[in-house]
Amino acid sequence: MWRLVGNHGDSWFSGISSPQETGATGPSAVFQGETAITIDDKGRLAIPTSYRDLVARECVNRLVVTYNPFEAGSLYLYPHPVWERVRDQVNALPRAKSVSRALQLKLVGAATFVEPDANARIMIPASHRSAVGIEKKAVLLGMGDKFELWSEQAHHAQIRMTLGDADMGEELLGLQL
Repeated sequence: MWRLVGNHGDSWFSGISSPQETGATGPSAVFQGETAITIDDKGRLAIPTSYRDLVARECVNRLVVTYNPFEAGSLYLYPHPVWERVRDQVNALPRAKSVSRALQLKLVGAATFVEPDANARIMIPASHRSAVGIEKKAVLLGMGDKFELWSEQAHHAQIRMTLGDADMGEELLGLQL
């Protein structure tokens, strides 16, 4: 079911066979890998070569940029079809709860559609970049069904953190890393 689709520099992409091939439902691609990214003076980033065809095909050439509500220093970039599911789930949360409103504000309220230009660049809104501290250098991570765009400093801080025994809940103890 898994097949290697391609690699580019330090970035790797693995894909799952199409739902038609497997009879499965759900996402037909998995984003994975880490790529150092440069943001140009106009706030654009070039989609890594290894992801360009995938973004065109699986994302309907549309991504949604929004805040990561769980960690400072990063943005989420959702493929349009995945975003629609997430948006609907978040909007269905009870608005009487403050945590629901916070998720709706950070995810749905801040969502911006972006499409690659002829040079496969997408514009990251200045308000989003400023809020999470993304300047010239950033890191793009493939995280399964979406990308995360991290400021270089926040990414380095996350990578330097280690997990201890106290961080490992029962659900993680069986992992064979």
